[in-house]
Amino acid sequence: MEEEAATTRGSLLLKQKLDNNDQWSSSDHGGMQLSESLSTTTPIVVLSTLAAVCGSFTFGSAVGYSSPSESGIEDDLGLTSAEYSIFGSILTIGAMLGAVFSGKIADFIGRKGAMGVSETFCILGWLAIVFAKDAWWLDLGRFLVGCGIGILSYVVPVYIAEITPKNVRGSFTSLSQLMIGCGKALTFLIGSLVNWRTLALIGIIPCLAHLLGLFFIPESPRWLAKCGRLEEFEVRLQFLRGENADISQEAADIIEYTENFRWISEDGVLHLFQGKYACSIIVAVGLMAFQEFGGLNGFAFYTSSIFESAGFSSKIGTILAAVVQILMTTLGVLLIDKCGRRPLLMISATGACLGCVLTGFSFFLQDLQRGKELIPILVLIGVLVYLGSFELGMGGIPWIIMSEIFPINIKGLAGSLVTLVSWTGSWVVSYTFNYLFEWSSAGTFFIFAVICGVGILFIGKIVPETKGRTLEEIQSLLNSDSRRFDIEEMGRQVCENRFDIEACCVTMMPSRKKGESLVLSNLKLKVLIEAIRMVLEILYDERFVTFFLWWACLYGTPHRH
Repeated sequence: MEEEAATTRGSLLLKQKLDNNDQWSSSDHGGMQLSESLSTTTPIVVLSTLAAVCGSFTFGSAVGYSSPSESGIEDDLGLTSAEYSIFGSILTIGAMLGAVFSGKIADFIGRKGAMGVSETFCILGWLAIVFAKDAWWLDLGRFLVGCGIGILSYVVPVYIAEITPKNVRGSFTSLSQLMIGCGKALTFLIGSLVNWRTLALIGIIPCLAHLLGLFFIPESPRWLAKCGRLEEFEVRLQFLRGENADISQEAADIIEYTENFRWISEDGVLHLFQGKYACSIIVAVGLMAFQEFGGLNGFAFYTSSIFESAGFSSKIGTILAAVVQILMTTLGVLLIDKCGRRPLLMISATGACLGCVLTGFSFFLQDLQRGKELIPILVLIGVLVYLGSFELGMGGIPWIIMSEIFPINIKGLAGSLVTLVSWTGSWVVSYTFNYLFEWSSAGTFFIFAVICGVGILFIGKIVPETKGRTLEEIQSLLNSDSRRFDIEEMGRQVCENRFDIEACCVTMMPSRKKGESLVLSNLKLKVLIEAIRMVLEILYDERFVTFFLWWACLYGTPHRH
């Protein structure tokens, strides 16, 4: 078993070293290539994706329910505006709770099982709303629906990313965002024609469709590999890729990568904050933070209020906004695997920043009581530019990247963390928007513009391009560079007294330019590390060895001859 583990580590390490000088270059220019069976997209992949995005439609239906139902619920049950605000916002509280457990549930019972659990919560919630006689039952139902969509927001993009070939993964995963938009728009439209109880009953239909679809789609092969169910893993992968597809290399790569991370890692919340996962955590959490704090829920939840404040018809504005969002989301689906994630994110964040500036400038003119005839048109343009730009990239791509960059051993915990950040930001913005808008309507949108501007810099400097790469390739390059991997292995060998520390350091520690750090002579470095080794051999703690070796790497490097 140890020999097999060593072989696995050595193979992956070799691949990482080959790509060390150009980690994120194009796959046509020397990037590490983990083979994937790129047969034409099979009907079962399409069917599985369509079944999964029924959950996204459920998500959109839940988010879009509160707006058309407000007057009917307040009239029938006698709710005050404050009580209805609780009903609307408690969805986010439930989603935060669902997000906390989403990763663990998906890791414990599988992606299909997690989707089934989430839809059960949603059905129970919708039924509680349908038969509600007072505010307490309404709030309970809304909370349960929130728990369900909190799980769905994580597991749907993860499942789609894990079953689709790399050449269509972006487009298929972004269908989730498109279905969320369709769910919101259709719920708003139907809500204008039927009463709130009927609308809640209709909300159960996509839940049942999703549950029914789960019986006909396979479990994620990567989750099966993680659980050690290798025979079932190969059967499901073959089923997804087609009966005649050669899956041998793809299966070998997935198993190798999964086994490698099983060997080097243990589950636990603190495990997420190891240095080798820092880049993944920063990218995913950062994207979610800029997505939410850039003003999404301010524009989406209070579209009518924004238009009314500017003197524009809220009904016409809301309809135009819904149409623009669906069109731009569809355009994003078509472009994502052609243009890549980063370009669309940059364009999207830039457009969102421009939309915030235009909207803020409109209300600034209103405060100055100038250009009254231009203000409604400028607000309309600003809102449409923001929402359209946002749906092109920032609306869905952060979820796609989240589903791609985390290795299988931390995907559950990391996914829960990222989803929790998203829903927390959603609650904060939706809760504070009215207060900010009353404080300064123009200032509110200028704040959002600044956040979007910082987001542009974040995307440009930190977010990697994941287009055209297998999940294993993305995760290997992003989560463990070759030098860190080698040093961890070196620490283990030092503990076992089978490694020449001086030779190891001379071979592995790169030379630094003059003045970049303190330089220790070969002799001093050898004496220092040998002394550390002698002490640590007594303690026999690999983590201390690795820490001190990194310390030596950072503050002193031997001269190469």
